[in-house]
Amino acid sequence: MTTATSERTSIEHGTIGPCHVGPDSLIDIKRQQTNPSRWKGESWSAFAAALCDFGIELRESVAARGTFATDAGGTAYGLPHGVVIARSAVQVSLLLKAAQQHRVPVTVRGGGLTTEGESVAFGGVLLDMTGMSRVLHIDTEALTVRTEAGIFWHSLAEELRRVNMDYLSAPLNLTSSVGGTLGVGGIDVNSPRLGCSADQALALQVVTPTGDIVECSDTHNAELFQRVILGYGQFGVITEATLKIRRYTPLRMHYFYYDSLRTAIEDMQLLNRNDASDYSGILTIMDCAVNLLVAFDSDEREAAFKANWQPKLRGHGEFGFALRMALRYALRPWKLGEAWFLFKRKRDIFPEFRRSEYLRDGLMHDRTVVFSRAVWKFWGSKQMVIPDLATSADKFVEAVERGNQVCRKYFPHYTLYLVGIKLRPEHKPHYEMSCIPSDAEGWAYGCEFEPMIDGHVYSRDHLQSFKNAIYDIGVELGGSYYRFGGMMKGYIRRVFGDEVVDRHLAMKRRADPAMILNREVIF
Repeated sequence: MTTATSERTSIEHGTIGPCHVGPDSLIDIKRQQTNPSRWKGESWSAFAAALCDFGIELRESVAARGTFATDAGGTAYGLPHGVVIARSAVQVSLLLKAAQQHRVPVTVRGGGLTTEGESVAFGGVLLDMTGMSRVLHIDTEALTVRTEAGIFWHSLAEELRRVNMDYLSAPLNLTSSVGGTLGVGGIDVNSPRLGCSADQALALQVVTPTGDIVECSDTHNAELFQRVILGYGQFGVITEATLKIRRYTPLRMHYFYYDSLRTAIEDMQLLNRNDASDYSGILTIMDCAVNLLVAFDSDEREAAFKANWQPKLRGHGEFGFALRMALRYALRPWKLGEAWFLFKRKRDIFPEFRRSEYLRDGLMHDRTVVFSRAVWKFWGSKQMVIPDLATSADKFVEAVERGNQVCRKYFPHYTLYLVGIKLRPEHKPHYEMSCIPSDAEGWAYGCEFEPMIDGHVYSRDHLQSFKNAIYDIGVELGGSYYRFGGMMKGYIRRVFGDEVVDRHLAMKRRADPAMILNREVIF
């Protein structure tokens, strides 16, 4: 087909010009996605020699590089030229200085739980932060912990439990690294009360893209601190973090069941506005089987909830909801297959939250293990796509309902995870291009839309088309996203507008003259 014919065909089908998502896509394939182009390695030998002179071990074997070929998403694949295991801030500093000099791209990786290819290296050096996984100091009086940033949250939790302490807010999947989480946000079922995981950071040690080692906080080097927190790894590598912690307490869980997403969301927002629970979140098994989780750290707050707020909730207990479901499917016998799936899902999932080794006298003693087990056992797969939307409170119901319809279109089974995020005070703003919507006040609300792959094989284009349909809703509603990555870079300007993106791109170029640090994530 000639170029003229291709252009004429494109016009006839209404797809004029390049795709805003994948500008190098094929004509008439609107959703075709491509990995970033691979760095060709022009100055790799000189860079490798510089690392050798610094005494930094560079691993270049196929086995070492292949370990990092993809991320948790399993849809983006690439290989670095070499891998360095982070050992200290000084080592990271020397590496970044050499990378700037030789213009070698640096991809930073923690737990590798990205789903858009953010922690996949398409050439250059991959910096594996898990070599920096020590807890440096726990202050049980000031209620703080100083830790290296490559540590996984479950390992941090284990260290804290030994002195009867606990983290405040962490991502639901605790095989995330602390540094990676602080760079993107991190949400938990106590985020409606405490904010996202990144809000628990009091101070950071950061290695800038030019190799400076800087301590920063809300009051010291505040501009750098604001850009690094929720900054998607663009303005520095977090090597240490001081986090707020709390005394350890087990929690008591309550479950309320709904057959309406809208009603469940409205009840969750009611609880959040009135500080009526210590934990709250929504997890759907199907869009007609919605579970509002409510939990408490103390008997006093649980008693206040039962007296003042539980009567106002429109959900049902397990027995009452089972009766409603029985009636629903008795009137819809052609949907008995759906009923069977619902029964099996409940039978498989719920015991994970009630295992005797974690639950004693009705109290959950290790939510760290319980939630991470459930995440990987029931939602982990070789491919994992979790597009998400974050909006203000008033837009959230519409965003979730529209996203739910998208899920129905693309997959037979899926789950939604919904949670509120209490926002920082106005005098402590988030990074302007973060996942926090600019119009949110008091709380932002987020929903993750996760298909249940169930052993099926989906093409990358099918998965990407699904994600793009979710992202389009965010653009139309003026929302934001938890994750940015190489495969959705085309949305960045549509979300934030040219003025904001160009301003922050100029900041990035000043901070990172050779544009070497995580350069394919946003800019």
